[in-house]
Amino acid sequence: MQISKLRMPLFILATLLFGIKTYFVYRFMFDLSIENAMQEFILFVNPIASAYLIFAISVWLKPKKQMKYLRWTSLIGSLILFLNLIFYRNFTDFITIPVLFQGNNAADLTGSFLTLLHLEDVLIFIDVALIWYLSKQKFNLDVSLPKRGKIAATAVTFLLLAGNVVLAEMERPMLFVRAFDREYLVKNIGIYNYHIYDATMQTKTKAQRVLADGSEISEIESYLKEHSPDGQQKSSDLYGVAEDKNVIFVSVESFQNFLFDAEINGTEATPFLNDLKERKDTIWFKNFYHQTAQGKTSDSEFIVENSLYPLGRGSVYFTHAQNEYNSLPEVLNEDGYETSVFHANNKSFWNRDVMYDNIGYDQFYDEQSYQVTPENSFGWGLEDKAFFEQSIKYLQSQKQPFYSKFITLTHHFPFEMPQDKANIDQYDSGSKTLNHYFQTARYTDESLEQFFQQLKDAGLYEDSIIVLMGDHYGISEFHNKAMSQFLGKEVDGYEHVQLQRVPFMVHIPGYENGEIREEVVGQIDVKPTLLHLLGIDNKNDLTFGDNMFDENRRDFIAMRDGSFVSEDYVFTNGTCYDRESGEQRVEEKAEACQPIKERVDQELNYSDNIIYGDLFRFYNFKQ
Repeated sequence: MQISKLRMPLFILATLLFGIKTYFVYRFMFDLSIENAMQEFILFVNPIASAYLIFAISVWLKPKKQMKYLRWTSLIGSLILFLNLIFYRNFTDFITIPVLFQGNNAADLTGSFLTLLHLEDVLIFIDVALIWYLSKQKFNLDVSLPKRGKIAATAVTFLLLAGNVVLAEMERPMLFVRAFDREYLVKNIGIYNYHIYDATMQTKTKAQRVLADGSEISEIESYLKEHSPDGQQKSSDLYGVAEDKNVIFVSVESFQNFLFDAEINGTEATPFLNDLKERKDTIWFKNFYHQTAQGKTSDSEFIVENSLYPLGRGSVYFTHAQNEYNSLPEVLNEDGYETSVFHANNKSFWNRDVMYDNIGYDQFYDEQSYQVTPENSFGWGLEDKAFFEQSIKYLQSQKQPFYSKFITLTHHFPFEMPQDKANIDQYDSGSKTLNHYFQTARYTDESLEQFFQQLKDAGLYEDSIIVLMGDHYGISEFHNKAMSQFLGKEVDGYEHVQLQRVPFMVHIPGYENGEIREEVVGQIDVKPTLLHLLGIDNKNDLTFGDNMFDENRRDFIAMRDGSFVSEDYVFTNGTCYDRESGEQRVEEKAEACQPIKERVDQELNYSDNIIYGDLFRFYNFKQ
């Protein structure tokens, strides 16, 4: 039978082709987790409902314009799907409007774009080609409906959407107040409706600052005073142990704890850090978690500097760089410290030049401060060894005591480097990303060992404490199969959370009581901990973190997606696990996680309110 005699309207055919295509992308390219038959059904229905919503609009247009509309909407919709897939492969997340405004960060994808492309991606555009072909006049697949027919066709849209929303709410009650969990939103309402929801949320959050009057800050202050111990109380022998010493803070790009003591073909991946964490002049927090979201490295900086949670959408460094804060560099400036940042990247990347100026850094040594040549750069730019070597002269020129933050570059996705500079073999798995990961980690490890020696040679080592912290994960969930191979066990929800542990070491030259600490801590705790070590009283601060050495500190760490880790439990994706064994809590005991879950949600909400409403402008930190 000839296509021209089928007479199925093209908008119906386009809906089916596009909807089924989108379902397969959800299911087999995004690899969204499916827990039951209802989720599977919703995942199948919502792309068809979304496609019908868009394509049915064509019935209100004249025949020629109908075909043009269907061609271009199918192409644009496919591009949206494709770009989200590329973003997901890198970040295991979906694009938000604030991320789109981070245009000068496009290098975060374009620099490794080819790595993120897969051959099967061409399948995303096959239906587009078919729709363009069938939209030719000779097939006569346009429709001409009376007004009542157009209204009826449009009414079907609302029935499909209403049914989708009802099913989604049945499967995941209060879905639309769980904005921090974008995967649940995409699974239940589809990626296109998710983007509409995201646009609505963007409008709402932009209005929050205008409507804020400061009354909210009193409630938040009361909560923090009730639930957080005084992070500055002199409750440990380490209070003031680093008083008047320089602080050299190294943010180690994409470094996760599973690298410690790992070997590839009998060679240690990180021999220097393996030794450092065991030394008597080092305190290593074994269960330290990163808490970043879409802002990645900028999120880790924001958390450390302010002891606030990052936003669930976009980067605070971009969206709220002009807010009032009571940041770590501001506090240190008031105590006589010179503050600086060293990062051999473009100063506007992550909007750092604006944010750093606002929160009180005295000096930013960006890429213009370094001699970058083809011989000393690869991947994202200046290699770490040259970066540290060229930074020494700037450190020596600073007035002491100083607080200087270093952000490394070499160990960055896609973790590729010249093989003549690699001192460890690649791993052998189905993931090129994981295979490369160990080589760049080894290079950064060697760079840090060299940096320690350079500090000694420059006469800066003895009068400083050196803090090493991993900024965020390097291997996303997209590589779980390869990670399972490396770890020798399945990476389930529990193991995924455990993989969010990153290094946090405090190295104090001359100190002899170093230890390995077991507390559950995170980036939110860094600010009060550093001030404790420096003996700086900042008890009027409002923070969601605690001094890590305080025995009375809170007993959980919250992730931006609502997951948490406590001393007894791990909670993620609606499942409560025993932290020691990793076993799921049986249903009658799963409620043990609920009280902490309620506090986690409340704290994330309070922190968001502070940022969106710029509430610190109403608070007097000097009082």
